[in-house]
Amino acid sequence: MSASAPQPERNLALELVRVTESAAMAAGRWVGRGDKNDADGVAVEAMRYMIATVEMRGTVVIGEGEKDNAPMLFNGEEVGDGTGPECDVAVDPIDGTTLTAKGMSNAISVLAVSPRGSMYDPSAVFYMDKLATGPEAADQVDIRLPVKENIARVAKAKGISIHDVTVVLLDRPRHARLVEEIRETGARIKYITDGDVAGAIMAARPDTGVDLMLGVGGTPEGIITACAMKCIGGKIQGQLWPQDDDERQRALDAGHNLDRDFVLGTDDLVTGDDAFFVATGITDGELMRGVRYRGDGVTTHSLVMRSRSGTVRSITAEHQLSKLRNLSTIDFDN
Repeated sequence: MSASAPQPERNLALELVRVTESAAMAAGRWVGRGDKNDADGVAVEAMRYMIATVEMRGTVVIGEGEKDNAPMLFNGEEVGDGTGPECDVAVDPIDGTTLTAKGMSNAISVLAVSPRGSMYDPSAVFYMDKLATGPEAADQVDIRLPVKENIARVAKAKGISIHDVTVVLLDRPRHARLVEEIRETGARIKYITDGDVAGAIMAARPDTGVDLMLGVGGTPEGIITACAMKCIGGKIQGQLWPQDDDERQRALDAGHNLDRDFVLGTDDLVTGDDAFFVATGITDGELMRGVRYRGDGVTTHSLVMRSRSGTVRSITAEHQLSKLRNLSTIDFDN
């Protein structure tokens, strides 16, 4: 190595993964028990406990809600140990609370971090119409094009037949017309009931069987997804989708562009190029294995990404509960 070469920076993602591991292990005890609120509660508590150990001066931009409605990880809460870089923080202790409660696949715990002021403010409009795909087709698709055209472009970019393209979308009545358009092309559909962060990343990762995500989902989830897309070279595009006239007016009053030709791209949702994304599986899915319990041990599987280096790590961790009980107040047993 040249004597003048810069030294590698500390990778915050390797600290952040301990946070999602803790949330996933806490939530894992509630898989299939039918209570999504209690599952979310223990995951939130575990995430908040562990995020306080991370060397950063973080502000929650996307959290569990406003301060009056969310006692922990609320929007605007200061997190981290008070040292290190100033950061925007987006948390989703459980992406897929219903999936967790019902023991269904693809529930994950998610955390994204980027430099202070770099994340888009999602407060005015809760939903957006979204498109996400991986690096092969990232430069070919455009949410303003007809569905048929985008599917054809994904097929061409990947060197596959349109009939082999799989589109993931939330199973919602609002997508009835979209479903018709997809099926008219001959492409396949994978429905998900919740968890469109996981759905979008499936569309951008190899070996998941998913090529494209379409449809209306949460704006906060779109911003979290953008952090991941910056790391893996995929693309997310969004157009704000007000639910009613009042929300439309609030968005206009806040200065948001609701023109149908206006698109929020990956770099609009998260500016700069130093984003971190970490996720740990709660239940088994295409992206990660879920939490596994065996005697005194727990095994977790996580994805850890950083946009500056483009590195994606798949981390399998083995945890000994008897030792964790002596180090942490988090209840991993109930």
